Amino acid sequence: MRALVTGGGGFLGSALARRLRERGDEVRVFGRGSYPELEAVGIDCVRGDLGDASAVGAACEDRDVVFHAAAKVGLWGRYRDYFAANVTGTKNVLRACAEHGVRKLVFTGSPSVVFDGTDVEGWNESAPYPRTFDSHYSRTKAESEAMVLASNHDKLATVSLRPHLVWGPGDRHLLPRMVAKARSGRLFRIGAHSKRVDTIYIDDAVEAHILAAVQLSPLSELAGNAYFLSAGDPRPVWEIVDRMLAAAGLPPVRRSVPVGLALAAARICEASWGLLGLAGEPPLTGFLVRQLTTAHWFDIAAARRDLAWSPRVGIEEGMERLAQWIRATRPFDP
Repeated sequence: MRALVTGGGGFLGSALARRLRERGDEVRVFGRGSYPELEAVGIDCVRGDLGDASAVGAACEDRDVVFHAAAKVGLWGRYRDYFAANVTGTKNVLRACAEHGVRKLVFTGSPSVVFDGTDVEGWNESAPYPRTFDSHYSRTKAESEAMVLASNHDKLATVSLRPHLVWGPGDRHLLPRMVAKARSGRLFRIGAHSKRVDTIYIDDAVEAHILAAVQLSPLSELAGNAYFLSAGDPRPVWEIVDRMLAAAGLPPVRRSVPVGLALAAARICEASWGLLGLAGEPPLTGFLVRQLTTAHWFDIAAARRDLAWSPRVGIEEGMERLAQWIRATRPFDP
């Protein structure tokens, strides 16, 4: 394949680009930074912003397939920034695909597009978008996914994959934040219960994206559809947190705060950051509290059936791989 990966500097995007290159595919990545480690393995790196339609168009030139993995993520920020990256950026990708005759678009969506603030247990792809969203990220990812799926036609086949909590070696976002909070004594359990959540190991998420691209065509079952992806093994959220901390050589989280107190603290934090215009994310947000205190796991039968895909790396094996990577690279050392 002649592939373009947007968000090539991110956790999933960089892992996907590397795996495509290992397969012998011709790979280009598009991102806002410079990526010498990708260039070193023969990947063409193009620097640009999703908001720049001409830059996106140039990146899509002579490509067979686009993996659109770039997005603004996070727990806090201005709506217009999320809209610019996730909605306007996706519009630019779709327009560029049409202009340059790209035949396939594999979009990295998010299970949060169906989250309504309550327990999500065993839902499949028939679950609708909620009437209201509790984060700018969820809202803009839903809008961008809807555009992608509506753009499926005989000249551009599209599909959206919704991996839940991607983790593993190379993670420079979720795990470092967790380790930093644990080391500073700012990591607390919230509530008395540990609800079950889905996760997916990085290699399995990458493999699903590649299988989707290989099989995608206007006549395939995949075209115009969205698919949840996970390990198919939901675990209590604090079990997952404690296992990741153990892989980093840290003790489990023992201290806890009541849900009501956490929500009150989140409201104070959000109000302070909003009124004072403080930089960065608040230490606690309502979205994070709800994510940590509700169940969210999904039925992945459709992905197994239509992608001919199954997760291969279980929690235990993945955690051992993660621990080995941390010992080898020491990513959290000062």
